[in-house]
Amino acid sequence: MAMTEQPADPAGQETTRRASGDQRGPAPGGEGPEAAHERVNRRWNEILQETRVTQTGVQILFGFLLSVAFTASFKELEALDRGIYVTTVVLGASATGALIAPVSMHRFLSGQRMKDDLVETAGRLMMCGMVLLALTIGCTLLLILRFVVPGVLAEVLVGGVMLWFGLCWYVLPLGLRRRAARRSRARDDA
Repeated sequence: MAMTEQPADPAGQETTRRASGDQRGPAPGGEGPEAAHERVNRRWNEILQETRVTQTGVQILFGFLLSVAFTASFKELEALDRGIYVTTVVLGASATGALIAPVSMHRFLSGQRMKDDLVETAGRLMMCGMVLLALTIGCTLLLILRFVVPGVLAEVLVGGVMLWFGLCWYVLPLGLRRRAARRSRARDDA
């Protein structure tokens, strides 16, 4: 019996496909199996959409950072604040590079039948870029709050915001991934 002729039992189909070496997974929305080329195309489109969102934010932030050096207040910064500024600009430039890299890679590798490698590498660059973006935001906030808030309060506030980023951007998704893996194991065991 061919895979497409089996009864509509997604869990049974998935088990049968895995056992036979077929790497297709369920299509988004439960519309039958998703072929490997469909999955890589979907994942690439998702990366492009994520890139559009993050690029805008990092470019605006980076532009703001570049303009700070040309303000009258910049000359009044202490050595530590100038060090934070330089670190922030370097982190912002690095985040911009990592988050725009998938677009450049796509241009260079288009038509080379390397989409699997491209998707994997672009995903890693996006994760790296998100870490760099979080650090850029944290340093920007530190620079601004050290200028506005007296004492150690600036560092405490920045620490709280960075903890929030860590929870929202990394801990929550990893927790959801673990929950999904437990559900999947429970379905496979049943």
